[in-house]
Amino acid sequence: MDYTLLAVVVLVAAVALGASANDRRINRLERRLARMELKLDAIAGHLGVAVAEPAQPQLADLPDVRQFLLEGKKIQAIKAYREHTGVGLKDAKDAVERMA
Repeated sequence: MDYTLLAVVVLVAAVALGASANDRRINRLERRLARMELKLDAIAGHLGVAVAEPAQPQLADLPDVRQFLLEGKKIQAIKAYREHTGVGLKDAKDAVERMA
């Protein structure tokens, strides 16, 4: 067997294992964050503290998103919205569609 091919196979396997480990770590962190949010909601409810959801930015606050929408570049508008707000893909897509 060619050593170059063997090295490539080993490298691909190592990258795949690393990616899999990162996915598992991210999933654990997401579950932990969800549990912490539930606990914080319970504490806030017990103390009678109302927790307001953060306000979504308006189209006027995001000129580059508005410009992408005017140019018909919906995907770029979604990317720009995500960069400004830090929301996930689905939330950004929904928000940009509401703006359109």
